[in-house]
Amino acid sequence: MRLLAGLTQSGPRRGNVGVGTARLVPCLCSDRPHARSVCEHVFVRWSNLEIDHGEEEEARLLGYRDPAVVRRFDAPEVLDVRFYEIRAKSALNKVPKASKMPFRWTINPYRGCTHACLYCVGGETPVLMADGRHKPIRTLRVGDEIYGTERRGRYRRYVRTRVLAHWAAVKPAYRIVLDDDTELIASGDHRFLTRRGWKHVTGSQQGRDRRPHLTLGNSLLGSGRFETGPRHSDDYERGYLCGIVRGDGTLGSYSYDRPGRTSPALVHRFRLALADGEALARAERYLFACGVYTTPFAFHAGSGRTRPVHAIRTQARSQCERVHELIRWPMSPSDEWRKGFLAGIFDAEGSGNGVIRISNKNESILRWIESCTDGLGFRTVREGPNSTGVQNVRLRGGLRERLRFFHLVDPAIRRKLDIEGMALKSDARTAVASIEPLGTAMRLYDITTGTGDFIANVVVSHNCFARPTHTYLDFNAGRDFEREIVVKVNAPEVVRAELARPSWTGEHVAMGTNTDPYQWVESRYKLMPGIWEAMRDAGNPCSILTKSPLLLRDIELMKQIAQVTQIHANLSIPTLDAKAWRATEPHTPHPRARLEAVAELNRAGIPTGVLIAPLMPGINDAPEQIEPLLEAAAEAGATGIGGIALHLRGEVKQLFFDWLRACRPDLVERYEQLYARGAYAPQQERRRLSALLRVAGIPPPSRFEAGRDDAPAPSRSDPPQGAQDSLF
Repeated sequence: MRLLAGLTQSGPRRGNVGVGTARLVPCLCSDRPHARSVCEHVFVRWSNLEIDHGEEEEARLLGYRDPAVVRRFDAPEVLDVRFYEIRAKSALNKVPKASKMPFRWTINPYRGCTHACLYCVGGETPVLMADGRHKPIRTLRVGDEIYGTERRGRYRRYVRTRVLAHWAAVKPAYRIVLDDDTELIASGDHRFLTRRGWKHVTGSQQGRDRRPHLTLGNSLLGSGRFETGPRHSDDYERGYLCGIVRGDGTLGSYSYDRPGRTSPALVHRFRLALADGEALARAERYLFACGVYTTPFAFHAGSGRTRPVHAIRTQARSQCERVHELIRWPMSPSDEWRKGFLAGIFDAEGSGNGVIRISNKNESILRWIESCTDGLGFRTVREGPNSTGVQNVRLRGGLRERLRFFHLVDPAIRRKLDIEGMALKSDARTAVASIEPLGTAMRLYDITTGTGDFIANVVVSHNCFARPTHTYLDFNAGRDFEREIVVKVNAPEVVRAELARPSWTGEHVAMGTNTDPYQWVESRYKLMPGIWEAMRDAGNPCSILTKSPLLLRDIELMKQIAQVTQIHANLSIPTLDAKAWRATEPHTPHPRARLEAVAELNRAGIPTGVLIAPLMPGINDAPEQIEPLLEAAAEAGATGIGGIALHLRGEVKQLFFDWLRACRPDLVERYEQLYARGAYAPQQERRRLSALLRVAGIPPPSRFEAGRDDAPAPSRSDPPQGAQDSLF
């Protein structure tokens, strides 16, 4: 019976040389008598290569019902790489009909190994947290609760979400200034939400870089810039104590007659009782710092409808006198005292359910509230009194002023700061006043959230997902695509089942068009033999594009396929120049080894060509670089030689220019001219590069003719898929 490994390891552990064992479960095609048993050896766990982490690690990937088993291998090539073993529901992926590719179906058993990263905003950009405060994006961590948005009915509303991933990279930066003087630092590819939808920071009205982008006057959705929080200085602390004690405390000295004594007894009492522990803890901490030592106690146990209330107290005369001194009205309050007072009185008597209101009966306290809010630039209105004589001081200005109040004065009770479900309606001046390149690369940050967006300096900011095969897995778009590899462990069985469907018409299937199926990890998981077997048994035409001579391991299976249907291979070899190879593809097999694989495959009767991709002006396009490669390809019996000029679509353009500035600054000006008008080099340059390949007299690889540089360039809405390999 054919078996599929359940992928748990036992046997000798790290440091011991020996053969690992595997837990095996029946595979999808165990009832097929014609299927050769390969899975018994396909999923053996090599004990001397797996890092011992004790209990088996699991992780859940978005889009997959079952948890993924996480593997690490103690091999130099992948010491910092994790492999997520999942069971896929399908393996045959259909290429969009509008695509220029000469095939309609592809298989990618691994997800990883591309370099189309996007990074968004500067590290100091404040992000709105779920507790109402804000933190710089660089300090966020996975799991932090923040605010995002979602559309409910007619309006987009604030909702809580979590940070699922966080990453950074050095990118060219732009400064966006809004009418209210808010400054945003972001990459040109980052998107903000405007009244007319999502727009990139930069773009073009025409050509290959055409895309919705910010222009002067565009209004961003949000509620205005964040205010800097207060310094919790001595003045702030005194103001806070004045507000919370006058609002909710009991402080006084009392006398009573004592029988048999001529003088009355004096009793000094201070007590502060609150249902919210954050405010009580802050008051206790501030009092202690000022020399007032209190004792905590349970004031009210609470019931089904009421919360428990806790309190602090002291009855020492000196301590009560000190409290009197701390809450004395100042002759000339500072702004920090005003902020502290408003935070304290709000914690004691305020409500924040949609509108900021602070209630009290005492006219003196009400006037101090109005004086402090006015001194900090808030507009207020007096409401009441009600039947009990209580009046309210209400803040005007909607959500914009509500958030400004929270951030500027920093109350301790966070439940009052809830904006869940509130609509993104504001009169804030968020129109774009200017957009300018900073002329330098900066470390920029991005996060992934459950809502697909977040609030960056009170404007709605889009999650930057650029790597197409990781977009729904909640991996970050930085190193994750290279270091967090998803392995479809059941790909061979799923392919076999899909090829056997009555609806399958036997169309050509191209492999290696997105991620290389013969990357390093294939030497351990061995998924391709089962896929080749499925192709052979179904008699289905197929092809392979790879950078690795590892495919020679499966040459016998490829020969068997050649006996029943069409099969051909192509190896991507951009250069034989060792310096250029190490600079652009440092983690790939040596180009000479790939040429040897071309020769061996052709000798075995497997038509194999060479794809020189990408051709990069000034890097691997010199005649002394191209000609030796053409001669070597001809000697290897290449059945076709194709070439593709470097194209820099969207995010890849910025990434490649970052690499140029770091490694080849002498070429920056040339590339700026070549790619000034779009993602593709000018037609004249593409013809020059194509002409370099014709001297060999070998036709282009038959299945990749659409990638030739003399073919029409695809439109912006129809980017070529898989025609150009990764650059780094």
